[in-house]
Amino acid sequence: MFKRILFAHDATPAAERALPYLEHLARVEEGTVLVLHVYEPPERYSTMPGYDALVASMESLAQEVVDDAVTYLSAAGVPAEGLVRAGAPAQMILQTALEEKVTLIVLGTRGPSNVKDLLLGDVSTEVLRYARCPVLLVP
Repeated sequence: MFKRILFAHDATPAAERALPYLEHLARVEEGTVLVLHVYEPPERYSTMPGYDALVASMESLAQEVVDDAVTYLSAAGVPAEGLVRAGAPAQMILQTALEEKVTLIVLGTRGPSNVKDLLLGDVSTEVLRYARCPVLLVP
């Protein structure tokens, strides 16, 4: 059922907590995992000296996050590949899900402390609202 799973890894403790669930689900479903990390360069500083170095550093760190997750999943016997993209996180997750024809999106979430937090449009809420496939949120 879930043969192509997109794991949106944002390098938070919540994402790390989601990894064992993702691993188990991918093994049970015999699915492959696409680990995605989206970083958002601060465009308002694009004319400042050192901006290119900052973006390169952000991309390098993003690649490390992806590589670590792919290594973890591969060691557990789950076929996995990684992808790093720059842009608005929710938009890039949704766009990648469509492009890669994923059947499930997995996100770690800190979980809302109240209903107001849920309605303010954080990344997981936006993905949940607009995704064209099932979304698994792991608190």
